[in-house]
Amino acid sequence: VQLQASGGGLVQAGGSLRLSCAASGGTFGAYVMGWFRQALGKEREFVAAINWSGGWTSYADSVKGRFTISRDSASNTMYLQMNSLKPEDTAGYYCAATLTRSGSYSLVSSYNYWGHGTLVTVSS
Repeated sequence: VQLQASGGGLVQAGGSLRLSCAASGGTFGAYVMGWFRQALGKEREFVAAINWSGGWTSYADSVKGRFTISRDSASNTMYLQMNSLKPEDTAGYYCAATLTRSGSYSLVSSYNYWGHGTLVTVSS
């Protein structure tokens, strides 16, 4: 399974960005996909997750109401629409995938596959 994240960039506070994660090399109907982020000097943290086949979603409290996770099954692409961005959202954003059917999907350790990060910088 290969994951390729894109869409990061520099944006002013209050602005929006949409991240994409192109997935290949697998049959994704059974996967849960997630977005994580890691700021400089901090641990990687959960942002959002989506059940590829069922449309179930989960969000970190810090992004609820501002970020929306979605996927396009036809193109094997996952998205993260980020609105009302804040300077504290600045981080490298990583997409991940897992076949795990138990445990918490907000844990880094629950995911088997990771893409390279895409950098999001929010200026104040």
